[in-house]
This record gives sequence, C-alpha cells and structure tokens, in this order.
Amino acid sequence: MIGLPGRMSAVALALAVGLACLADVAVAQTYPSRPIRLIVTFPPGGSTDTMARALQPSLEKSLGQPIVIENRGGAGGSIGTDAIAKAPPDGYTFGIAGLGALAVDTILNDKLPYDPFRDIAPISGLIQSPFILAAPLSFAGNAIADVIALAKAKPGSLSIGHGGNGTAMHLSAQLFNHMAGLELPLVPYRGTGPVTQDVLAGHIPLGITDPPSALPQIEGKRIKALAISTRARFFALPDVPTFAESGLAGYESMGWFGFVAPSGTPPETIATLNRAIVAALRDPAMIERIHQLGAEPMPGTPEEFARFIRSEYDKWGKVIAESGAKGR
Repeated sequence: MIGLPGRMSAVALALAVGLACLADVAVAQTYPSRPIRLIVTFPPGGSTDTMARALQPSLEKSLGQPIVIENRGGAGGSIGTDAIAKAPPDGYTFGIAGLGALAVDTILNDKLPYDPFRDIAPISGLIQSPFILAAPLSFAGNAIADVIALAKAKPGSLSIGHGGNGTAMHLSAQLFNHMAGLELPLVPYRGTGPVTQDVLAGHIPLGITDPPSALPQIEGKRIKALAISTRARFFALPDVPTFAESGLAGYESMGWFGFVAPSGTPPETIATLNRAIVAALRDPAMIERIHQLGAEPMPGTPEEFARFIRSEYDKWGKVIAESGAKGR
C-alpha cells in the first residue's frame, strides 16, 4: 500500500508530465510566433519571384506573421534549394524550388550538396506551366513537321536555345531531339528571357521558352509559336498544337514549382504551412493572377507533392539515360 508521501510523489509526477504535455501543445499551437523566411531559388523579377510576392500577403494573413522573401538564385535553383535543406527545421524557413533542383539535378550532378529525397520535406505544389517551341517570324515553317523536314534537308542549319543546362527547358529540347530522331545543337542561355529575346532578334532559329517570357511577343505577332509541350493544349494559345499532336506521340514536359522545407520540420508545422498555401492557391483572385502569368495552380497535400516529385524524377531519369543528356 502506498503511503501519503508516495501518493503525493505520484501526483506530483503526473502533474509534471501533464504540464510538460500542455507545454508541448502550447508551443505547437503558437507556431508561428515570429517572422518566417521564404527562400525563392531564382533571382528577383522572374516568374517564380513574381508568384512568391503575389502570394505573400495571403500567407502573411493566414499565418499571422511577416513573410520575408529572400532570393537565392543560381545553378538552376540548386543554390537556394541547398540553403533550404541546410536551414534549421523549425518551420521558420521554407522555400520555392522547381523541377531541376528537386528532381533532375540529382541525376545530372553527382556533386549536388543535398539529396532532395533525404534533405527536403515537400509542403505543396505551387504552379505548373507549359513550354513553348518558338521561332522568329522569318522561320521557314509553322509546325514541328517543318522543323524536322528542314533539319533533315539542311543538316547544321538549326539549333535550339534553352534556359540553361540541367533545366526543364534543356530537357524539353533534349526530349524533342530524342523523339524526333534529330541531333540539333542545344544552346544554353541564362533563363528563358534571353532565349525569347534572341528568337525575336533572329539570332537563333528556335527556342524553348515559357509563357511569361514569350506570350507578349507571340500575342504581338513578333515571334511565332510552333508547339506546346504539355499533354493538353495551352489555354492562352488554344490554336497552337502540342508536340504530341504534331507527330511526337507521348511527348510531355512542363515546368513546375512547389513549396518545400528542411527535412525534419515537424509534421504539424508542415500542415500549418500547407493549409495557408492551399487556401491562397484556391482563392479565385489568385487563380486569375496565376492564369495571367500563363500557369495553372497545383495545390495539394505534402504526400501528393512528394509522389509528384518522385514521378518526375523517374520520368526524366529515363529520358536522360536514353538520350545521353549532360548536366552542368
């Protein structure tokens, strides 16, 4: 039989355990309690940065704290993604990264300083958008069939500009070469903006570019779109066929970005960030803004985004192996 002192000790122990549990709950419930850093893995002014700043007010309202945007561009997004991976996993640093840094660089770069499947925790998808095969108005053709015919009739006369080695644009151009049975030289640029400008100036006959860079030029009839990279036609250019419709059955490529945190970030913190992000991406005004950028929102659960990243890794790993694409 337990005496009075023993009973008091047991009660004290139970009370201490209970208070500790309540303290843990209180800590979880108070997140976030200070400003949060959002790392954008591309330079200021690009479509990713524009999207982050468009979402910033909504996230701040939902989370009740300032969101401090930090641009850490370079190496196709891998520099900023490495900064996310190495940040304290406390929920006060998360970021936006894309296909290259999360699914492709680990295949192309054996010196990548992080492992996206070990060091990164997916939160939610952000946006996805097609790529556009564009050409100067003076280009002698208006379709993929014309490109293939000209390449075979005049070897060495064509090349394709893209947004940088190891990027989704590079792999999209490589996939076209592979599926069309061509070996067109692929010319790397520092982003899709310079690609579009050189297509406009006629310095390069073909370019893989994206809607934010190319739509104003296409709509202004200063360059022309030959094909869209996604499975379905692009809502902003409904008359432009897809690569698959143009004879390359099964061709599909898209650019995408999503929110990620350092691995080890508490699940309840990930859930809090996910709720704020998904609510923002489902707001009608935000959907309209995303459409203006030529993209589609892709909100989802952390588990859905993790599966999507893995599927993209598997897909592009096969393309890289079959085509012999090289990284940086």
